[in-house]
Amino acid sequence: MVGSEILLGIIMAGGRGTRLMPLTANRPKPMVPVLGRPVIDYVKDAMVAAGLSEIIVTTGYQGEQLVSHVDTWGITSRVNQEETPMGTAGSVRLLFDELNETFVVGSGDSVASFDIADLLKSHRESGAKVTMALWEVEDPTEFGIVGLSKDHQGAIESGLSEGYISKFKEKPKLEEAFSNLINAGLYIIEPEVMDLVPSGEKYDFSKQLFPDVLSRGWPMYAKTVNGIWFDVGHPFELHNAQMALVEGRDELPFPMPKGEVLPDGSFISDSAMVSGHIEKSIVLEGASVNGAVVNSVIMSNSRVEGVSESSIIGENSVIESRIQHCVIGDGLHISVDLENERR
Repeated sequence: MVGSEILLGIIMAGGRGTRLMPLTANRPKPMVPVLGRPVIDYVKDAMVAAGLSEIIVTTGYQGEQLVSHVDTWGITSRVNQEETPMGTAGSVRLLFDELNETFVVGSGDSVASFDIADLLKSHRESGAKVTMALWEVEDPTEFGIVGLSKDHQGAIESGLSEGYISKFKEKPKLEEAFSNLINAGLYIIEPEVMDLVPSGEKYDFSKQLFPDVLSRGWPMYAKTVNGIWFDVGHPFELHNAQMALVEGRDELPFPMPKGEVLPDGSFISDSAMVSGHIEKSIVLEGASVNGAVVNSVIMSNSRVEGVSESSIIGENSVIESRIQHCVIGDGLHISVDLENERR
């Protein structure tokens, strides 16, 4: 609990998830399952653990699914539906009349579990208008990177894990990268910052609002967080994220689903039925494997009679052939060999 403060958490969940198609053909990106739980639940749990008193989910694409899901959380929460896409900052700006105190914003389409209370402490001590969670990566070229200084408006210093933000750059070339610390999509914001967001316009936190805040000389702080963070923007990252979660299961701040972990790191749900070969794969609840599954994710209630290699299979699908490097959506019956396809 964050003292006796009454804090609002906002989860941005308006993403369509086009890069995850066909897995997002029938669900919004934040509802894509990871270890049997929608992605959005991970950041929700982090907010609840920090004692946030209310959570509002901003959504657009297939928002009705999120309304139904949020109703199951059992906490003070609701969904604010966008009529048209407003961008990250624009979607939060729609809640302007409710943003009277410090508030927390998180992305609903990445697997994240942070100590938000610790980030709030740093925010208060730094006097920042915005504090950002950072994550360290080996290759920063697909992300927005952040340069830090020990001093407000100071020069970038290497080797810092936290400090005042001096510079941003979106998706740098490798030779342009002055940092391997990336924006992890979780922010603590003072309400006056939202005055800078034009009402009724599509507006982005990373590309527009935060550079504006920095250019005005307002203090922005950032801290590299411990915990868990995975971007699941591409289908095959769903495999990597879930394998890593299984590997770190003893340190997770949330419960793992019940199941067996094999020596190679594969996970088989207690309710799955497996008589075939499993290798470096995730087999979720109600799925069955009579064939072979290698480097794949088999979502709930799907059945593999053939072979799945380096593939992601959605829910309630049947694979009777050999598929390689494929992404198969929900409710499909595949009986021909496929390679490098999305169905």
